[in-house]
Amino acid sequence: MSTTKKTTFGCLGIIALLIVLMVASGSFYTINERQQAIVTQFGKPIGEPVVEAGLKFKIPFVQKVNIIEKRILEWDGLANEMPTRDKTYILVDTFGRWQIDQPRVFFERLRDERSAISRLNDILGSETRNTIAKHDLIEAVRTTKDREALQSEELVEADRTGKVGVLKSIRHGRTKLEEEILSKAAPKLSEFGIKLLDIRFKRINYNPSVQQRIFERMISERKQIAERFRSEGAGEAAKIQGNMEKELREIESGAYRTVETTKGEADAEATKIYADAYGQTAQSAEFYDFTRTLDVYQSVLGKDSTLIMTTDSELFRLLKTTEAKASSTAP
Repeated sequence: MSTTKKTTFGCLGIIALLIVLMVASGSFYTINERQQAIVTQFGKPIGEPVVEAGLKFKIPFVQKVNIIEKRILEWDGLANEMPTRDKTYILVDTFGRWQIDQPRVFFERLRDERSAISRLNDILGSETRNTIAKHDLIEAVRTTKDREALQSEELVEADRTGKVGVLKSIRHGRTKLEEEILSKAAPKLSEFGIKLLDIRFKRINYNPSVQQRIFERMISERKQIAERFRSEGAGEAAKIQGNMEKELREIESGAYRTVETTKGEADAEATKIYADAYGQTAQSAEFYDFTRTLDVYQSVLGKDSTLIMTTDSELFRLLKTTEAKASSTAP
């Protein structure tokens, strides 16, 4: 009998120990650095969210710990077809980063990450569609680092009729569109305890119905840019050629001026030498006049030349004088 009692007491002791262990294990829980928790009692949140890591206490069997992610989470949106302001349909694929910064609000409104992803799809998809619809296609596919260059850069855009060659300028750019979506969606998501950190365009594809138009736009854009470079090169070449011709004319003019100046100085020096040589006496002056007249005769009177002059012509004077002297000395 005593043995049976001992066995019974031993079993009860083991059961009691197990109960104590179960109660103890249900009274404590741990939170690591990547987690935060909401403690609920009969399904309703109680107290403040647990955001500090460590060993925590709760009432066993009555309270329940709901673990919520504390790290930055990824959102990968679905590729949706949407129209731009210029009625061009494109497929836009986006992605973003978000974080649960108000765990109690998040738990009360959404409960889990699956519901949060669904809400992100609705809000971000709607804001992306609204933003794309308010801007032209070129704003969604192009961007630059400098805003001044962004506004001055001219691109070729296909219009509604399919014609190409219409010059458009970027006023916002892809980055500004992403910032606009972020600013519009962040306040709406904060109502669910979600902090939207960033949203970006992953990929933009063209609808097959407008693909040929896009290719024509791209070809026309490249041609216009190439033509602009050619035009600038031709203008620069013409400028260089003009400067070269101007400098060449200046050099030739200076050389011609130098040559004429040298000739004038040489003629003046020669005249001075002649004057000094033939101006010493009356006979030398008369001889100079005689030789110069003979030079004129040689240059004017050729073999087959015919010259008609009056009898009192100065040029005929020497011929007449010579002829008279020859007649007087003839036998």
